[in-house]
Amino acid sequence: MAASSSTQYWTVDRIMRLIIAVALTAVLVSLVRYLSDVLLPFFVGCFVAFLLQPAVDFNRRLLHTKGRIIPSIITLVDATAIIVLACYLVLPSVTREMNFFGTILHDVSSGKHTLPPFYRSVLELTDHYFNPENLRELLGTSHIYDLLSQGSSILEGSVEVLMGVLGGILTLIYILFVLIDYPSITRGFKLIIPAQFRPAAMVVIHEACDNVNRYFRGQGFVALCAAILYCIGFTIAGLPLAIPMGLLVGVLYLIPYVQYVTLLPVAAICMVYSLGGYAAFLPLLGKCCLVYVVSQSVCDYIITPHVMKKEMGMNPALILLSLSVWGALLGIIGMIIALPATALIITYYKRYISEGLPRHAQQTPSDSTSAD
Repeated sequence: MAASSSTQYWTVDRIMRLIIAVALTAVLVSLVRYLSDVLLPFFVGCFVAFLLQPAVDFNRRLLHTKGRIIPSIITLVDATAIIVLACYLVLPSVTREMNFFGTILHDVSSGKHTLPPFYRSVLELTDHYFNPENLRELLGTSHIYDLLSQGSSILEGSVEVLMGVLGGILTLIYILFVLIDYPSITRGFKLIIPAQFRPAAMVVIHEACDNVNRYFRGQGFVALCAAILYCIGFTIAGLPLAIPMGLLVGVLYLIPYVQYVTLLPVAAICMVYSLGGYAAFLPLLGKCCLVYVVSQSVCDYIITPHVMKKEMGMNPALILLSLSVWGALLGIIGMIIALPATALIITYYKRYISEGLPRHAQQTPSDSTSAD
């Protein structure tokens, strides 16, 4: 009787704990969704600080300092300088290419270029549904008062821009303070967990953080290689905006399969470029598709197996599912915490459910005496 009672898992106490945990989780999700606008800068700051933490440690070793204030400031300045330099190098070419596209569209609309029947039908369809006269009538005086009554005023737009700027500044402040107090924050998070559950919980958290760090390091390097390959490939294919599109594909490569979304703007660029008679649409699009095939093959079969030697524990389909589920639950905040939270769940499941209880709990003196 003692052995059978000890093997009973679903007791009244555990059922009540499960109900309370589900209720608290529902309340927490509702609270985060309600406060999402306020919490978003904080979560973005924590996420960016988590990614920049290795750079802070590197600067500490480089400067031979024990404090974290100066290395954190230097890391933030370095990251900002890299972003500004990338924009400085890319924006002039983007501006030139966009002006070039504007010239092509102006020549087409003025009748300077004759169009094939397919393009003519597309432009007629676009002109029918996006006629400037219809748009002007839509924004006429009879509709201005409706727009103003709904709050779409210049003052409200200015306030939104100001709040966006303040949100960006607040995010930078969060990043700096989280980087400075990173060890204290991690120790404080450890003290939140009850003492009896702390050893087992910290094992799961450390393993999940290691998996997330390994994923971001490996996938970030693969995304960098993909950006280089796509930039070179689009340039050889003769695609306008080759460098910005290659960089965009590289950034989206951090999320599996999302890089294929860029096929739509690539096709649009090919079509506009062909309108000016500088290239045929289908051959140019075919070259770009060949760039996707070659670059994807190199990344998937050569670079990824060598870089991602140890898997994170989640395949690409599960990563997409986790981003979708957490994003539906908590919005942008959910997408930020999707990978760490899913890694925690998978690590807990593997360690304490799939593989059984931990070693120190599998055989205890009380269990052995009760079994006898």
